Amino acid sequence: MGQEILSVAIWEPVPEQEVASLATLRELSAIVASKGYGRDLLYRDRDHHYVFLRHWKSEDTRRAAQEDPDMLRCWARLGNEIQIVKVYETLTEVPLEKTE
Repeated sequence: MGQEILSVAIWEPVPEQEVASLATLRELSAIVASKGYGRDLLYRDRDHHYVFLRHWKSEDTRRAAQEDPDMLRCWARLGNEIQIVKVYETLTEVPLEKTE
């Protein structure tokens, strides 16, 4: 198993689609958890942008999820429910401790 990967998406709902988009995100998160792909967190800022964090277990699980029919159906639906502001596909941790 490889190193955990963080992906971040900043998005806002399409007008009249906020409830639907959150339902789709919940469905996606349930799939991610049940299939062991990783874990998700969702935040919202004051400007009504959502910040979605996904911690993939590894590059292999991320690849598997990208080919998973259940995930693809949700992503297709989500494409009509949200407007992406910014996506960071792969973020890697930078240690804050001094290493020698």
